[in-house]
Amino acid sequence: MNSARKTKLKLKQHPPRNPLVVPALQRKAGSHRKSKKSERQAQQRALRKDLDA
Repeated sequence: MNSARKTKLKLKQHPPRNPLVVPALQRKAGSHRKSKKSERQAQQRALRKDLDA
């Protein structure tokens, strides 16, 4: 008899996301300079280039 019963899978429903948040986050301005990480990597590349040459 158990095989004849159909079990339903219950999933939690999250509240709908706010559709106005995504465009607002995409409009946020960032800094107009390189990050410290990219500057450090550029210095490491320049050092390796100088050592190899």
